[in-house]
Amino acid sequence: MPENLPHPEEFPGEARLRQFEGVLRQYGVPQRIVNAMLMVPREKFVPPSHRSWAYADTSLAIEYNQTISQPSLVGRMVDALKTRPDHTVLDVGTGSGYQAAILSKLVRRVVSVERVPELVESSTRVLAELGCSNIEVHLAGDELGWPDDAPYDGIVVGAAAPEVPAALVEQLKIGSRLVIPVGGQDMQNIYVVERTKSGHHQSVMEAVKFVPLVGKGAWSDRMD
Repeated sequence: MPENLPHPEEFPGEARLRQFEGVLRQYGVPQRIVNAMLMVPREKFVPPSHRSWAYADTSLAIEYNQTISQPSLVGRMVDALKTRPDHTVLDVGTGSGYQAAILSKLVRRVVSVERVPELVESSTRVLAELGCSNIEVHLAGDELGWPDDAPYDGIVVGAAAPEVPAALVEQLKIGSRLVIPVGGQDMQNIYVVERTKSGHHQSVMEAVKFVPLVGKGAWSDRMD
């Protein structure tokens, strides 16, 4: 449970949502993404014991040693994709389904992959209950991403890799972006990687801490 935060109300209400919007805007999240985030009830994506913290700007633990990222960071990562309404975006690491739900308000189609079968089941159920019909959640294997539907107009990753995975860059359209935490297991930076005709170029947003990305080209083949 987060510490040193005022205990919020059990459910958001108009005042809570205005406060939530204000925090997002203070962090530079554009209004079109704020609007999408206000359409997604975050309390539906966290365990019942944490729902009173759903609109605090903090990450929260969910099942199976995974987390749901703090809203302001989700908003900035989604913004870095530079999505358009006609885009198809790959969401790597579905988790609770919160980020996929936000993306579903901004793009035509979301393909999301998750390696924990129970989270595939629970996120699919919640997303269906919320009417997010343009999201497909798949059980991931050892291969990173979801090559079957590539190339994508953008890829966002909710887990950290030791380096930029070539497999994910290859699943991008030319000129499209990959937003991913990259670094060690204790601390990383958010990288924004744009695929070009000759390869890719990248920039760094900020320091973060995410759970490890598991799969070929990520941590699984470096931890044996």
